[in-house]
Amino acid sequence: MTVETLRTITPDSTSRKMIEEMSGQKVSDCFQCGKCTNGCPITFAMDIMPHQIVHLLQFGQVDNALHSDTVWLCASCETCTTRCPNGIDIAHLMDTLRQISKQRGIKPDQYSVSIFHKAFLGSIKRHGRVHETEMALTYSIEDAGWLGFLKLTGIGFAMFIKGKAKIRPSRVRAIKHVKNLFKKAEVHL
Repeated sequence: MTVETLRTITPDSTSRKMIEEMSGQKVSDCFQCGKCTNGCPITFAMDIMPHQIVHLLQFGQVDNALHSDTVWLCASCETCTTRCPNGIDIAHLMDTLRQISKQRGIKPDQYSVSIFHKAFLGSIKRHGRVHETEMALTYSIEDAGWLGFLKLTGIGFAMFIKGKAKIRPSRVRAIKHVKNLFKKAEVHL
């Protein structure tokens, strides 16, 4: 039988307040009901459950949260946000943690997830919405090089023939507004 030693955690209210200020979410309101975790469709792949991330943030343990795969695996589906009885936008908290992680230069263990995140947002920034063909190509080349591109060509060609993959992206009418949103977001980072 092995005995684990308990680690003492000293709450850091300064870090908690910083997270609350950056995200606009009051993590101290969470009473750990677990509804966010129970509704999350991605928990099977997470190393720390969503309610545990919030618990870490309550104690100001931001670094522990930032080094978690969960931050990058979150699909931002907002099921957790919808289920929270205290109105905490947990999906937005995860997004805030991703932004802080990028600011601090913390590389995620899930390398491909951050590449996907970058390709997805880059496509929205350029076109006002996701252009799946461009995003898939960007992702596959950055993730696996030209070999990734070659693997994608067979599937991409079949989708193109069936009319499922568009060569030219459609744009939103108010593309300037989308670009302004990205500029404002970059200022706040």
